[in-house]
Amino acid sequence: MSGKDLLRLTAACGASLGAGVIGSLVPGPGGFQAWYGAIRKPSFTPPGWVFGPVWTTLYILMGVAAFLVWRKGLDSRGVRAALAWFLVQLVLNALWSPVFFGWHRIGLALIVLILLWGALVVTLWRFAWISGVAAGLLAPYLAWVSFAGVLNASIWWLNR
Repeated sequence: MSGKDLLRLTAACGASLGAGVIGSLVPGPGGFQAWYGAIRKPSFTPPGWVFGPVWTTLYILMGVAAFLVWRKGLDSRGVRAALAWFLVQLVLNALWSPVFFGWHRIGLALIVLILLWGALVVTLWRFAWISGVAAGLLAPYLAWVSFAGVLNASIWWLNR
């Protein structure tokens, strides 16, 4: 791997992990634990300790996927479009936590999550045209976002 590739990989993983950092910086009024601990959640809600390792793994996989597409060259319009969609879904990913945990807007967070899911499907599809491996690396992320959508919808339903 060249020094240029290493820099790209570091930047792509850093950007992806940065989306998670943004969400972790928004505890909301009264703190994250107080509010989230008090709302009703469905029986299939994972224990809190699961989220950190899962999201960290997913952000790294996302970064590697973006790197694999990026290394194909920004001179390609397809690569630029795929990475633009990647950035759109990354912004929506970073937006979800402040909306849900910071503003306590469960319904609005569900809308953000639906938009994230759609942008992620387009990103995965565009990545697949450039690198099957990159698309495959996004598959667990799509599965988790799908699960998160069901969880978010259930929490909204239980607390409306």
